[in-house]
Amino acid sequence: MTPAPGAGPAVVTGPDERTARRRFVTVSFLFWLPAGLTSAPMVLLLTERGLTLAAVAAVFAAHALTAAALELPTGGLSDVVGRRAVLACAGVLNACALTLIALGTTPWVLALGMALMGAGRALSSGPAEAWYVDTVHAHAGPDAEIRTGLARAGAASSAALALGMVLGGALPWTLGLGPGLGAELRTLSSDLVLPLSVPVLLGVVVEIVFVLHVLTALTEPPRPPATLRTALRGVPGAIAAGLRLGARDTLVRRILMTAGATGTAFAALELLTPGRAADLTGSAESGAVLFAGLAATGYVCSALGSRLAPLVARLAGGSERAVLTSLGASTAGLLALGATVSLDGAPALTVAATGYGLIYLGLGAAGPSENDLLHRRVDATGRATALSVQSLSLQLVGAAGGLTVGALPAGPLPWLLGAVVMLTGALLWSGREAAVPPAAAVTGNGGG
Repeated sequence: MTPAPGAGPAVVTGPDERTARRRFVTVSFLFWLPAGLTSAPMVLLLTERGLTLAAVAAVFAAHALTAAALELPTGGLSDVVGRRAVLACAGVLNACALTLIALGTTPWVLALGMALMGAGRALSSGPAEAWYVDTVHAHAGPDAEIRTGLARAGAASSAALALGMVLGGALPWTLGLGPGLGAELRTLSSDLVLPLSVPVLLGVVVEIVFVLHVLTALTEPPRPPATLRTALRGVPGAIAAGLRLGARDTLVRRILMTAGATGTAFAALELLTPGRAADLTGSAESGAVLFAGLAATGYVCSALGSRLAPLVARLAGGSERAVLTSLGASTAGLLALGATVSLDGAPALTVAATGYGLIYLGLGAAGPSENDLLHRRVDATGRATALSVQSLSLQLVGAAGGLTVGALPAGPLPWLLGAVVMLTGALLWSGREAAVPPAAAVTGNGGG
């Protein structure tokens, strides 16, 4: 950092690079652990409360629509009022949402819980990563190495999802064995607390720990005092700057298009894998067990891919070639899953597990390199907004891709579509390496 003429040496506040990386990794783990805990029992809990599958889909839509509607405004809010406050609010909203979902007995309460969770998801999209990059840049300048921190945080997030998935599936099953604690919980709470509620309530505890950690560990320089009205007035400008950045910057546009391709791949996995797992095992129940195992394995592979991201970038010769290589692996994984349609028995299971692992390994390795490039294109005034635009691209294109995949006839064609979209995302990075200016060269307020 360069002091102003005539001023003393610049005073850098906040933790050093190593401490910032450790705190960022911890925040990432704590944030995603409740999501893993609730993923396995969520649908079963909602149906246990009496919701039909159509009602469950509507409740999930409340989450998705709320998250999409608030994605850009909350990213802009983080750039205006600060990372820590917005991230702490996300944790509080998620804790309230999980409490309503765990204990709610009526559709409107459950829908409200999912909507609050969507708001929390939107609030959390970007502030922690923006805080980490801001802190490292404050100590070491805009050319500081951040890929390692992004990779370790991505690995921690995937590990949290894998651990949560296993615990979230095992706890209700353990409590439901015989006339034990699960029955006592139902009796003592007048059916308010079910065995399926326990992982969700554990998620509430983790959210409280998350909020406390955010408030104590994510220190940042004080921002100019502002009223709520003043802060909200700056949000539209931050959003407009983020959208302009995607429109005028070729590299950022490439990152956003890649996010859309990734969203389509995730949509194909979520829609097609459960049914394919049931076909391979012969029943819905055993298929659900296989799907849970595949999901946990996928998260582990994603964690491994994230940890390997710096090595992949060094071997590939740069971030852009690393993204190309990683997404190529994911494309191969989607093609492998499509090939299982013509296989049965052990060969099909082997190819399916390999393909599933390749998809997540590639996506895990690509993410840190993509965001390394993104953070070198934006500065602190628009960093969280840029991450929100990236997340919104993943969600919207993924939703459209999911609708398309769901409309295709069963067989290899839906998998082929996902592979083609992913391959297209990979080929975006096959050209000449783009020059990456310092982050300050492209500002979030529209400067260039």
